[in-house]
Amino acid sequence: MAIFRGSGGAGDARGGVTINQVTELSAAAAASATDAATSATNAATSATNAATSATNAATSATAAAGSASTASTSATNATASETAAAASETAAAASETAAAASETAAAASEAAAATSETNAASSASSASTSATNAASSATAAAASASAASTSESNAATSATNAATSETNAASSATAAAASATAAASSASAAATSATNAATSETNAATSASNASTSETNAANSATAASSSASAAATSASNAATSETNAASSASAAATSATNAATSETNAATSASAASTSATNAATSESNAASSASAAATSASDAAASATLAASYTPSQTGNGGKYLTTDGTNTSWDYAVASTGTTGSAVVPAGTQAQRDGSPSAGYFRFNSDTSSFEGYNGSAWGAVGGGATGGGNDAVFVENDQTVTANYTIPANKNAMSTGPITVDTGVTVTVSSGSRYVVI
Repeated sequence: MAIFRGSGGAGDARGGVTINQVTELSAAAAASATDAATSATNAATSATNAATSATNAATSATAAAGSASTASTSATNATASETAAAASETAAAASETAAAASETAAAASEAAAATSETNAASSASSASTSATNAASSATAAAASASAASTSESNAATSATNAATSETNAASSATAAAASATAAASSASAAATSATNAATSETNAATSASNASTSETNAANSATAASSSASAAATSASNAATSETNAASSASAAATSATNAATSETNAATSASAASTSATNAATSESNAASSASAAATSASDAAASATLAASYTPSQTGNGGKYLTTDGTNTSWDYAVASTGTTGSAVVPAGTQAQRDGSPSAGYFRFNSDTSSFEGYNGSAWGAVGGGATGGGNDAVFVENDQTVTANYTIPANKNAMSTGPITVDTGVTVTVSSGSRYVVI
């Protein structure tokens, strides 16, 4: 960057300013602006974080309430499961008792069935015996009837014999009377035997009916025993199922209790997280306020720095004809080559020989108004620059030189020089020809 001071400035034109105030203030303004933008961004970020933390806090509070509700529900479910488990255990015990009673009833029914079968067998045996007795009585009655018929035949024979033999008549009559009595007894016995046979047949029929009834009862008892056994098996299965249900209910109760404990733990954790989120939200809000304040301060500093940079004017005293330049870090006043335009001419320093730099360095270049020529310093002496032959138009024919030496001059060693005379050396002026050099005037 170059700022032209312009010619005619007051003070020493050779002095320089090395204090980088413009650059420092410009950099400070830029840094303050950057800080302001960063602070504003941080404020926005902090505000966003505060809103997010507040949202998280609300969400955590909701989750905590949900977890507490879930914990309460789980505790209620655990209590209900424990009650159901106790009821299932009671039902299982009742089912086991009913199963035992059914088994006892089944055993009693089986015993009754066995007794009925025994009674049926006894009744059948009695019926068979009564039938046998009836048959024997009928046989005895037939035998008695046959005997009565034989007695009657004998009586007739005896009566005939009585008639034939008087001696035997009385005996025969007595025998006949005895036989008649015996016949009457036999007939009575036959009637009694027939009555007994009928009674035996009736008893046999009754015994057979009783046997049939006993068999039916036995079948019914067997069926009842089977039903009781089936009921006992069903009761036993129900008891096992009740025990399984009781175990499942107990397991469910334990699981519900565990879930209730876990839900309570989660509720406590959620509550803690909600508290932490609320604290973070408060901190974020505080940080947002601090960032906003810092952003406002930075913006104010940036504005002040920009105003100062815009109004800053470096000291111009002693810097006439100089340019304000910077190397990117430091600024200073310095001489620079101006121009008349992009296609014009460079403007170089011009002055008399007396106005040459007091302590020149190699490379210095200027226009000498005394000799009307350009000159440069080679590190030890000033010398003409360019010139050479000149002439009209584009001619380069004539080499021109002055006729008077007005200042001391030394021809460097191992250098030659020439002039077209006449040449006059002013009083007190010396021209020195170094060893190994020549000077010719033609």
